[in-house]
Amino acid sequence: MSGYVLRVPPTIHYGEKASSLAGAVAKRFGTSKVFIITDNFLASSGAIKAVTGPLEEAGVSFEIFSEVNQEPTLAHVTEGLARLKQSGAGAIVACGGGSPIDVAKAVSAMAVNPGRIQDYMGADKFEKDGLPVIAVPTTAGTGSEATAVTIITDTERDVKMLISSPRIMPRAALVDPLLTLGMPKGLTAATGLDALTHAIEAYVSRRAQPMTDLLALNAIGLIAKNLPLAWAEPNNTEARGHTMLGALQAGIAFSNASVALVHGMSRPVGALFHIAHGVSNAALLGVVMDFSLSGNYERYAEVALAMGLPDLGEARRTAESGAARVREIIRQLEVPSLTQLGVTREKLAPVADKMAEDALASGSPANNPRLASKAEIIDLYYQAL
Repeated sequence: MSGYVLRVPPTIHYGEKASSLAGAVAKRFGTSKVFIITDNFLASSGAIKAVTGPLEEAGVSFEIFSEVNQEPTLAHVTEGLARLKQSGAGAIVACGGGSPIDVAKAVSAMAVNPGRIQDYMGADKFEKDGLPVIAVPTTAGTGSEATAVTIITDTERDVKMLISSPRIMPRAALVDPLLTLGMPKGLTAATGLDALTHAIEAYVSRRAQPMTDLLALNAIGLIAKNLPLAWAEPNNTEARGHTMLGALQAGIAFSNASVALVHGMSRPVGALFHIAHGVSNAALLGVVMDFSLSGNYERYAEVALAMGLPDLGEARRTAESGAARVREIIRQLEVPSLTQLGVTREKLAPVADKMAEDALASGSPANNPRLASKAEIIDLYYQAL
C-alpha cells in the first residue's frame, strides 16, 4: 500500500454552542489579545457576540476587522495585516464564511513571513508557521476551517490565487451549527452545493486516498439528504447540523485529496465576473459532472449510492442516476445558471480562451477522472450558460 498524509487542524470542536469555547481556546495559545477577522453584517448585527462574549468572559481582549464583505482580495490581506500589526494581538479569530477565514489564513502567514502574499501562490512556500488561527464558520460550505488552503483574488490580474501550505492550517476550528440558523436560502444553496462539490471531487479525484474516501462519502450522504431540508426550513437545527458536519468532512477530504475540474473552471468565473465561489461552483457542477462520468463510472456509482440511490446493477447506469440526482438538487435549490448570473455568450466569447487557460494552469483539472482539453473546457463553459 502506498503511503498517505492526512492533515487536519490539531483541535476541532463540533456541536451546538461550540463557539462558546472561543475564550478558552484563545487562552490555550497564551495570548491576552486576539484579532477578529469577520464581515460587516456579523459585526453590525451583533452575531459576532457568539465569539466576543466568550472572549470577554475569559478575559481576552480583542480588536475587530470587519471589512471582508466579499470574496477575499489582496486589499483585504494588506489592510488586515496592517491592522493586525497595530493591534499587537497574538492570535487571530476568523468568524464568518470562507472569505474571512481565507483572509485570516493569509494575514496569519504574512505576519511572520517576508514579501507579499503573491510570492506564495502555489504550494508549500511559507517558511514559518503563521500566527494561531481559531476558525469559527458561520456557513456550511467552504470547509475552510479545516483546510490548509486559502484563495485570494489578485484584482489587478483578475486571477484567483490558490495558496496551500500546512503552515496556514487553523490551529482550532469551532464548528457550531447554531451559527447557521436563519441563513438566507440563496446563501444556504450556494455554500451547501460548494460543500457537495468538495465531497464529490475529493472522492473522484486522482489523488483520493482511503481516509479521504471515508470522509467524502459520508459528507456526500449528509449533504445530499439534509441540504434541501436546511434550504426549505432555515431554522431546522437537525438539518443544519448534519449539513455543517458534511461541509466540515468535505473540507478535510478535499484539502487532502484535492479538488478537480469544477473548481479549476470556477476560479476564472469568479475572478473575471466577480461571482461568489460557491455560486459559480453550483452553476458548473451539473455539466462538469456529466462530462466527467466516463472517466470513472465506478467511483461515480459509489457517489450515487452514498446519496441513497439504488444500485442499478451496472456502474454506468448507477453513476448516471447520481448525476441526475445532483442536477435535481441544483434545480430544487433554485441555483441560477451562468446566464442568470450575467455571464452571457457575448461576455464569455472574448475571455473564454483565457478562462480555460487559467483553469488548466490552476492544476485542479489534472485531478479529474476524465481529463479535459482546453477546447472541451471552453465548450463546458458554454454548456453551463
